[in-house]
Amino acid sequence: MQDRRCYEFLKSALEEDWGRGDLFSLIAQDEQIQAQIIAKSDGIFSGAYYLQMLSWMMGLELEFCLQDSQAFHRGDILVRLSGSYLEILKSERVMLNLLQHSSGIATQTHHFMQKISDLPVSLLDTRKTRPLLREFEKYSVRNGGGKNHRFGLDDALMLKDTHLAKIPNLKAFILKARQTLPFTTRIEVECESLKQCKEAFGLGVDIIMCDNMQVEEILEVVKLRDAHYPSILLEASGNITLENIREYASSGVDAISCGALIHQATWLDMSMKIS
Repeated sequence: MQDRRCYEFLKSALEEDWGRGDLFSLIAQDEQIQAQIIAKSDGIFSGAYYLQMLSWMMGLELEFCLQDSQAFHRGDILVRLSGSYLEILKSERVMLNLLQHSSGIATQTHHFMQKISDLPVSLLDTRKTRPLLREFEKYSVRNGGGKNHRFGLDDALMLKDTHLAKIPNLKAFILKARQTLPFTTRIEVECESLKQCKEAFGLGVDIIMCDNMQVEEILEVVKLRDAHYPSILLEASGNITLENIREYASSGVDAISCGALIHQATWLDMSMKIS
């Protein structure tokens, strides 16, 4: 199933780039060539799974000089290609777009992970992904050392402030959810204060998100959880940056979710050279 989704994703990406057809291939003669993708900046490599599928679709031979999650430096050869001159040119931009975007997210995630790698806390992404690129972007987060939060609305029941605004009786609502949803479904409630956390603790939820809360207040939430509700997981979220993530990670929460892993990531600079 995953391979099929990857194939359809790449097929759409190629069709977007080709339009009605590559005009160059109407004029130029084909031949067998070799090419290289070269890094023009430092980073963490990501995108091998997608490039492997793309090379198969285009009938190209591909040799990776490193694998997903490995570090590279400016000037390094990342990938070697061989095959049809015209097919390589037709796939060049899609290949580079995939690698640059995916490696940018992996590198951004790696920078965040470096701040907290010695602490017992998980770094999570969010659903703040580009439309139709969620699977690709979350794959890139994993290659940077992070973990995925839920993939969609069917993955877990999260009650955010926009949900809570129209739930008059949260206890009754969660009880109904337990009776309605599959046994394995986790329920998470977003809280913006210690007071809200205290109310949520006694409702039988699985996870409490401390959203946009100051570290000092989160410390109180952790203290309460540890004393009376040890089975409930705590997640910190909201305005998490490279500058403050270690402070939040040291508070005792189980996870930190950060949309910036994806939406603040910068594409890395790479180029293809034909030999």
